[in-house]
Amino acid sequence: MSTGLAHSALRGHRPAFVGTFVAALFAATVVSASMTLLLSTSTHGLPARARAEMSANGIGDMAVVMLIGSIYMSIFVIASTMGTAVIQQHREFALVRAIGARPRQVRRAVVVQAVAAAVPAAAAGFLLGGGLLGRVWFAGLVGHGLVPAEVSYRFTWWALPVCLAVAVVTSALAAFLAALRFSVLRPARALAEASAGRRRLGKVRAPLGVLAVAGGGALSVTLAHRSSDDAAQASFLVLLLFCVGTGLLGPKVVGPAARLVSAPARRFGGSARLAMLNVRSQPRRFSAAVVPLVLVTGFGLTKIAMHTTAAHYTGSAGSAGEVWLDYFGTGLYAGFAAIAAANTLAMISFERRRDIALLRVVGTLPRQVRSMAAWEAGIVAATALVLGAVVALATLAPMLVAAFGSWMPFLPWPTALAITGGTLALTLLATGVPVRAALRGRAIRTLAWPRPDTRRARTGHYGPVSADRLPRTAPCGPLSAGHRANPTPAGRTWRRAGR
Repeated sequence: MSTGLAHSALRGHRPAFVGTFVAALFAATVVSASMTLLLSTSTHGLPARARAEMSANGIGDMAVVMLIGSIYMSIFVIASTMGTAVIQQHREFALVRAIGARPRQVRRAVVVQAVAAAVPAAAAGFLLGGGLLGRVWFAGLVGHGLVPAEVSYRFTWWALPVCLAVAVVTSALAAFLAALRFSVLRPARALAEASAGRRRLGKVRAPLGVLAVAGGGALSVTLAHRSSDDAAQASFLVLLLFCVGTGLLGPKVVGPAARLVSAPARRFGGSARLAMLNVRSQPRRFSAAVVPLVLVTGFGLTKIAMHTTAAHYTGSAGSAGEVWLDYFGTGLYAGFAAIAAANTLAMISFERRRDIALLRVVGTLPRQVRSMAAWEAGIVAATALVLGAVVALATLAPMLVAAFGSWMPFLPWPTALAITGGTLALTLLATGVPVRAALRGRAIRTLAWPRPDTRRARTGHYGPVSADRLPRTAPCGPLSAGHRANPTPAGRTWRRAGR
């Protein structure tokens, strides 16, 4: 039964698991490149001059830091994406629990789904990282004089078990934890929670989030009175604490910020007002997309502003090699967060197919639906930029006060516009493509039962949730099981409205 349920979920939630595959693929690619770079920059067997040059540039320590950072970001992105994919199946889990499935069968099915998406992604990422990204990264180090030219790039198979461990173990564990609590709920409560969503944060999550934000604030204030070197060395810890706190307190932080950002939207027509109400009424859902964007904007702004502010005050942003290395690493971390945000937004849009169909049935035009989705993307992007700027400013302030006597960073307008435009383009693309796909089909088919993605239930080849296991009179939306659209004039009018 668990295998059948996993197979049906993979078929019925293709976009969610495509997103999980992409996240695991990118994570494995970066981990493979980092692992290969670490082994390639080893000083074992090198001439004394090359060893001295690499030690002076700190390449070994840099490679270790990049490997640890890539593993950390991989765990965050895979866990976030996999958790969202599992949450979207809560209604299906509640239904199979109602017809007799046991909690352990649901949890086992979720783990099977995670492994099915993670194993091929880890294998492909290992090849891409070691064969392509690692070579580009190593060539950049050589080109900027950080690695001597006589050091050669070495592909290694030792990266494969690391990629499999990070991708497969993280995916399976994240899926198991996401399904653990829900699988033991009574079916009636599970159905209610799947429809309305869980409104409160967990008893452990909320205190940990408050503690992380408070710790980041206290450390930022303390570092403002220390030397510039101490402030620079501890700045990453401040950034990490704020990012972790924002992630744990997501709905509670994103909700008020979204209400503040979306307030002007009500003046721009019905689509903008509907988008504003959607974001305000579902802070938990949209916070899953905002939090990764906050991480990427906060981290990116911190790294970029460190160099632009130094160049503004001293005329030099630092060593060209070190600056390139910082920007390259920032680009990789930005890629992690961008994939997490894009996956989450795409899955949210896919999950709302029935909502979009209902809007079309009551007369909403496709262009109005697309406009609403665009406004939602704009609100999400603006919220992430505001919160990311706050995180970056709180991180930079102690360093800038200690080094230049001013807490205000300098960021050129072209750079600020590029960051804003990139964030907005990402949210528009991740939201717009699934919405356009949902608008191509007929609304009545989306609202009908069986749903288009569960059509195999008619033949009994859909795993545990087959047609002979469902009550024939159970209400399933506007149409109940075993009934079809009415061919009367009223039925034809209904179909025309949903076309």
